[in-house]
Amino acid sequence: MAILHPALESSVRTILSEELLSGLRERARAHDESNTFARQDFDALVTAGFLKALLPVERGGAGWGLAEAAAAQRLLGAHAPGTALAVNMHLVWAGVVRLLNTRSDHRLDFVDDWIEEGHVLAFGISEPGNDHVLFDSTTHAEEGADGVRYTGRKIFTSLSPAWTRLGVFGKNDDGELVHAFVDRDDPGVGIGDDWDTLGMRASQSQSTRLDGALAPREWVHTRLPAGPQPDALVFGIFGAFLTLTASVYAGIADRALELAAKHPAKRRSLAADRSLDQDPDIRWRVAEAGMDVVALDAFLTQITSDLDAGVDHGPAWFPKLVSLRTRAGDVARSSVDAALKVSGGAQYYRGSELERLYRDVLASLYHPSDAESAHATVANWLLGPLD
Repeated sequence: MAILHPALESSVRTILSEELLSGLRERARAHDESNTFARQDFDALVTAGFLKALLPVERGGAGWGLAEAAAAQRLLGAHAPGTALAVNMHLVWAGVVRLLNTRSDHRLDFVDDWIEEGHVLAFGISEPGNDHVLFDSTTHAEEGADGVRYTGRKIFTSLSPAWTRLGVFGKNDDGELVHAFVDRDDPGVGIGDDWDTLGMRASQSQSTRLDGALAPREWVHTRLPAGPQPDALVFGIFGAFLTLTASVYAGIADRALELAAKHPAKRRSLAADRSLDQDPDIRWRVAEAGMDVVALDAFLTQITSDLDAGVDHGPAWFPKLVSLRTRAGDVARSSVDAALKVSGGAQYYRGSELERLYRDVLASLYHPSDAESAHATVANWLLGPLD
């Protein structure tokens, strides 16, 4: 069934061929069972040019915007969610550069240089117990003549086995939040082995320990006061991260809907002597899931289109973005739930695709912005801040 806009699907399939996507889906179960990084998937995506797709054509890319990147992540999410979540963090940095450039901000143009050279980017933002996310940090940023040294612990560092440059931030002694990059080979960077999770196992989102890891002066790109800020970098990170992460879960919803429509025809009611795709209750449940997916598709397509066009939604931007990310997770979870309900007890067994999707989709509960934070953002927009 066609969910993606035809023009977007046509564009992204120039890189994500059916053969490539089929290989990802075939390998997804094994990576989940063995809790291993999807290295073959990653290498295939690199070879296909996926990690450079947001670069201009003249720089070896495909000239994609956020709309095409989101459509591609939906396809990956529908075939191998763990792989999609892993490469998502690299695409987010490419998307941040794209959004900054849309607003005539070129502070991160050097990141495009790195991507063109073949570097792989990742995010070292999330910290244990830090519910301020981008607006404060428990990591210490020590200023020095050679640059900034970071000491702290980052969690959910997706793409851990493959990244070469990590975007980090921390707070210096003056209370500034200092954003920069560190290199994988820096002796102050340590990558954990603690990704033994319920789902999304192929992403290998290990924790990262920073022990005086050096960001050279030229890799320090932004300094901001602690607390919410209107800086373009903050908007760029939220815009790219929330939309592309939502896209992964939209892809899971797409696949769950596909399975929900497929399985009932293979089941038969002994009492009614008909296949269960003819049962009115099952048809209603599948249709309800379909309506949710169609609505999510419209939401995601509009948001990414507006981001690419540089539309100014003013103070409504953050409510729109957090609502999209939250809604994508909600729809993905409810779609998988509906698919399980109409597909029979065989899907309850370990190793079925729906059993894996059921576990993978639960990671949507933990990505920023979580439901509590998203609701607070929207409430502040509509009602004003708390007294």
